[in-house]
Amino acid sequence: MTNFTPSELAAHLKDGLLSFPATAFDADLEFDEKAYREHVSWQASYDVGGLFAAGGTGEGFSLTVEENARVVRTAVEASRAEVPVLGSAGGWTKNAVANAQAAEEAGAEGLLVLPPYLTECTQEGLVAHVSAIAESTKLPLIVYNRANAVYSAETVAALADRHENFIGFKDANGDIEHLAKVTAKNGDRLFYLGGLPTAETYALPLLQMGMSTYSSAMFNFVPEFALEFYGDVRNQDRAAVTEKLTRFVLPYLDIRDRGQGFGVSIVKAGIRAIGRNAGSVRPPLKNLSEQDLADLNALIDAAGVRPQA
Repeated sequence: MTNFTPSELAAHLKDGLLSFPATAFDADLEFDEKAYREHVSWQASYDVGGLFAAGGTGEGFSLTVEENARVVRTAVEASRAEVPVLGSAGGWTKNAVANAQAAEEAGAEGLLVLPPYLTECTQEGLVAHVSAIAESTKLPLIVYNRANAVYSAETVAALADRHENFIGFKDANGDIEHLAKVTAKNGDRLFYLGGLPTAETYALPLLQMGMSTYSSAMFNFVPEFALEFYGDVRNQDRAAVTEKLTRFVLPYLDIRDRGQGFGVSIVKAGIRAIGRNAGSVRPPLKNLSEQDLADLNALIDAAGVRPQA
C-alpha cells in the first residue's frame, strides 16, 4: 500500500535530496540482502527525500527481473515510511513492464524509467515504451533523459497529457537549450531533477532551470556532507557551494575519472573506505585499485567529510 498519490509524491521529492543506494553483492557477486538492508536502513535514517532502488548507482543494469524485485522489496522493508523508495524500470519494454509490476507489488512508491537497452529510439518509440510501462502500473513515473532516451519537449508533453501517473523528468545530459524547451513547455505539470554524474557539480546552475533537486551518488558514503551541500544549493549560497566543490567534490572527480565506469565503482569504494560493506561491482564494471581506494580514503579524511554516524 502506497502512502503518496502521484501529486503528493512529486511535491515530496522535489524538495529533498535524492539518492540511489548501491546494491550490495557478496564474494560470489550474488545479491547480499543482509548488507543491502543495513545500507538502506542507514541511508534512510537521514533526512533524505527519497531513495531509488536498483537504479544506475544500484547497478540495476546488471540485475535480473527477479533480482530487481528482491532489491526493491528489501529497500522498501528497510526504509522508513517518511523516505519513499522508488524502483527502476529498465531494459527492453517487456522487461521494464515486469520491473514496474514487481516494484508495485513490493510496495515501492514510484518508478524511474531507465533508457531502453541497446537501440536507437524515435520519439514515437519512446512514447510507446513509456506508455506501456505507465499503463501496466498505478505507480508514479519519472523518465530519465539520458543516452538513447532523449525526450523532446513535445514528447514529454504528450506523455504528461496521456498519463496522470507521469510526474517527473530527470536529466543526465545537461543540454541547457533542451532543458529550457522541456521546462517551458511543461511548466509545473512535472517536477524536474538533475541526474548528471556527480550531480553536485551542476546543482547550483541547474537550480535556475527549475531543477530543485538532484540524485546524489556520494550520499551513499558521505551523507552528512551531501545534505549540507544540498542545503547550500537550495539557499543559493555560491560561496559555500564553491568551498565544498574545492574541498571534496572536484578532487573526488579526479579519482572518479581515472577509469571508465568508475562513477559506480567509486561509490562502492567510498562505502568500503568508511568501514561499511556493499561488496564489489559486477562486470563489466571494475573495482577501483588499492591505490585509488587509498587516495579516496585520504581525501575523505583531508576534507573532513567522514560520516559521524
